[in-house]
Amino acid sequence: MQEGKLFQLQRGFSYKGREKMQADAVFEGGGVKGIAFIGALQVMELNGYKWERLAGTSAGSIIAALLAAGYRSSEILKLMQSLEYRDLLGRTWMNEVPVLGNVLPIVSKSGIYVNNILEKKLEQWLGHKNIRTFGDLTPGKLSIIASNVSNGKMVVLPEDLHLYGLQASSFPIALAVRMSTSLPFFYQPYLWQTPAHPKPHYMLDGGLLSNYPIWLFDVEGTPRWPTFGFRLSEKRTYAPHQPIRGPLSLFKGMFRTMLQAHDQRHVDSHAENRTIFIPTGNVTTTKFDLTEEDKEFLLHSGTQAALSFLEGWNFERYKVRFRESSVFSSEGPRQEQDEGFLYH
Repeated sequence: MQEGKLFQLQRGFSYKGREKMQADAVFEGGGVKGIAFIGALQVMELNGYKWERLAGTSAGSIIAALLAAGYRSSEILKLMQSLEYRDLLGRTWMNEVPVLGNVLPIVSKSGIYVNNILEKKLEQWLGHKNIRTFGDLTPGKLSIIASNVSNGKMVVLPEDLHLYGLQASSFPIALAVRMSTSLPFFYQPYLWQTPAHPKPHYMLDGGLLSNYPIWLFDVEGTPRWPTFGFRLSEKRTYAPHQPIRGPLSLFKGMFRTMLQAHDQRHVDSHAENRTIFIPTGNVTTTKFDLTEEDKEFLLHSGTQAALSFLEGWNFERYKVRFRESSVFSSEGPRQEQDEGFLYH
């Protein structure tokens, strides 16, 4: 992925000369498709937006964490250029067993790969900005969504750490991202032992319970600045019908439903009008062997999606239409969470 070619996409862009504009940002999960966020972020930065609070699920949590640490989109692009995505698949001796290499770790460890390599890489990147724990950030700056499948509860980090007998000041951001990005069966669950709960909690991808937490920063009344959502899908599209032909296709259908259906209601209402929908074509969440063409497509798609969004965005009009006659809880739909499913 050549930097010059990537930045060619932005020829003709210009900073509009206005004051820095405050905004919150929420990033959807989507695995390797998250590269598309960089293109959208470049456009938002060039148009003067400065991020106050950031949140993300799964791949979105990586972007949110880097932005919270002080990285700009151009710097994140360089990090992604230096990354060999296949190296993020933490392999063990079980993965090398002929024929059964992907079966053994699922049976014994509930996942094919270990997710420790991403955690170490993110520790390194955050360290370059002298950031390690949530305590190194302004309170409320960063929120990361994970799923506790031992009790079926969504976990917002660092907000919920007190429930586990822990403090934000000492909790590693990279560990929170590891939890949020642990895609079920693809990555092994993170076994979380805490002072309040000595018995391990199985932590998995935040997308199981909220892949797009656009509601997270909603407040009562009229907001001081907007919350923008970045979503890795086309606007208000419905997935094509997927025939179920057996156990494998049934599992895939269940998994798609878990990641998409929970948040769909919140995107169908006023949230759509503050969401940047980024088409990702045929690129799948776990395509770790992305081609250069894939990467260029995703970046360009993010760029064009943000440009299109800003052409129609007007914060004052948004407030009049959606917020001045409505009341939003600071907790949003989180209180409506189901008990979810249990993982034993």
